Amino acid sequence: MNRRPTKAVAGFTLIELMVAMLLGLIVIAGVISVFLANQQVYRTNAALGDVQDGTRMSFEMLAQNIREAGLTGCGNIGQVANLLPEGPNGSSYNAVTDWWTNWSNALVGYGTGTSTANPALTVGTAIGNQVSGTDSLMILSAADVGLSVKTQTTSATTFTLNGTSSDLAANTVMIVCDPWLATIFRASSYIAGTNPVIGYGSPANFSTNLSYGYALPVGVSNYTYVANAPIATLAAGVWYIGYNPLLNKSTSLYLASVNTTTNPATVTQQEMVRGVTAMHITYNMANATSFVAASAVTSWSSVAAVQVSLTVQQTGAANAGVSTNAGTYTGATSAAAAPIQRIYTVTSTVRNRVQ
Repeated sequence: MNRRPTKAVAGFTLIELMVAMLLGLIVIAGVISVFLANQQVYRTNAALGDVQDGTRMSFEMLAQNIREAGLTGCGNIGQVANLLPEGPNGSSYNAVTDWWTNWSNALVGYGTGTSTANPALTVGTAIGNQVSGTDSLMILSAADVGLSVKTQTTSATTFTLNGTSSDLAANTVMIVCDPWLATIFRASSYIAGTNPVIGYGSPANFSTNLSYGYALPVGVSNYTYVANAPIATLAAGVWYIGYNPLLNKSTSLYLASVNTTTNPATVTQQEMVRGVTAMHITYNMANATSFVAASAVTSWSSVAAVQVSLTVQQTGAANAGVSTNAGTYTGATSAAAAPIQRIYTVTSTVRNRVQ
């Protein structure tokens, strides 16, 4: 009986198996490399987007507020009667604690070299405190609340308003104006309703003469604001760099706003944009050819434009460490772990000072 020859069992040799594994590892390494690179690109783009979002929000709010500095709601008015007892015309005026009452200084900056510190801020390391050595900007304006005068009753020293508002209360500091005059006063009373009634007489104000300090037009014995004259609340605030609630002492762009309905008025610190680490502000005075620091401004009433440079860094923890920029960054333990940061600059004009 003849047997068929036995065939050899087919398979991989050890060398072939090792070559196949090596090729597989090369392919896997390539895939992982592409994945990690794409992940790094995504994190970097997300961090840059974080910085750009923070910058855009910061400049939108800052630029709008700068443009509104000194605006009353009636255009460029040189005559502003200040009836606040704690203001420059009142006997109880105190330039340190009542900085927000001085309309003559509707835009004032503070920084390195200025003769005084910003009276609205506290420099320190607590939450909401100003970071030492940083610039700040104080702005006064009329807040647009969409209200106007319906009638003024001089015998009762009251204004009846068109429309309603939830922002009004007794003791609120307000501004009423027309093309000839603007008057700043504290509401001595407030009656809510479809047509709210606001009092402007004593004892909340030291004078009921709404043109206090200015001569009346010929033939006018008691100045009266006519129907539809704009009336608004006073907006007073200070922009600065302060410490936010994060444990690593990171910083944010803050706005310190004044609440005039309390007596005395209170200042509240509001964190506006997180991740802003520095703010440098320069000013251009009318007819000047360059921007100068706050310490070199000789007349704040003539400042026509403000240039703000912000240093903004990304704040998302998931995208930290995507930059190897040299230097020291808030919240970073080393340069390799530093978040992305950029410096942006914007220039805004003060609308009512540009002819």
